[in-house]
Amino acid sequence: MFAGVLFALAAGLMWGLIFVGPEIVPDYPGALQSAGRYVAFGLIALPLAWFDRRRLRQLSKADWAEATRLTLIGNLLYYWCLASAIQRTGAPVSTMIIGTLPVVISVSANLLYGREEGRLAWRSLAPALLLIAAGLVCVNAAELRNAPSFDGWRYCTGIALAVVAVACWTWYPLRNARWLRANLDKKPATWATAQGVVTLPLALIAWLLVTIMLGSQQPDFVLPFGPRPEVFLSLMLVIGLLCSWLGTRCWNEACQRLPTVIVGPLIVFEILAGLAYSFMLRQSWPPLLTLCGIGCLLTGVIVAMRIKPQPKIGAINN
Repeated sequence: MFAGVLFALAAGLMWGLIFVGPEIVPDYPGALQSAGRYVAFGLIALPLAWFDRRRLRQLSKADWAEATRLTLIGNLLYYWCLASAIQRTGAPVSTMIIGTLPVVISVSANLLYGREEGRLAWRSLAPALLLIAAGLVCVNAAELRNAPSFDGWRYCTGIALAVVAVACWTWYPLRNARWLRANLDKKPATWATAQGVVTLPLALIAWLLVTIMLGSQQPDFVLPFGPRPEVFLSLMLVIGLLCSWLGTRCWNEACQRLPTVIVGPLIVFEILAGLAYSFMLRQSWPPLLTLCGIGCLLTGVIVAMRIKPQPKIGAINN
């Protein structure tokens, strides 16, 4: 259990870097950042796949199909939505929306797997949800107050994209954790490498489509690597290595050691790291209203995590 929590903490510290990437290269579209990150992830996975080829051969066609689904939704779609949301709303707002994941994942896990792990009573969960909602309101208010200009449509689409990102990353860890716990004979590192292998061709196709789209819609955008290729390529390699492969490996290690309803809440490490990195990049302390919002979020998550799941009646009778 303790080792699982440490692995989740390590994954969160690395995953927090994804929230500052879009702010380092704000002139790059989110779709290009998503494709670039996962092309880097796939290239990093290739030599690792060669050294782990014996275990990779043991994966079935169904396993590879599952890895492809996880990659499409949990990697490419998730990061495209997140990067685009950050560029529209700012990192703190998007990070706080992603910060609802610990409770959203826990609720989803109990609804989907309640017969095995119990369910949460909505009456007990309501205070936690209200605290989280209050935290989101505080952070949004703080960001809007400090924004030099406000584009309502751009901001609202950013919120919507962040919500889609939450949906993607609710589905991904639950599905990934269930596969890992059902395949305890498979190494978490092998599963992370397998996802990297299937990511590469998908990311290359995405890169090609994005560059074609940019060439027609933004002819002034320098292709294929944008106006700052040295910054962009270095950032993609760092995020691809730390966030995609190493972070995923640490998370897989945690998933094999911890129950699903415990793994979900530990994503809060990623949220806290993302907020810390964002304000470090701004070289400023969070305003008081933002700190209040962070406090409400953490309190809400802690309250939710202290609720004991109640077994279903059918499960009790059995």
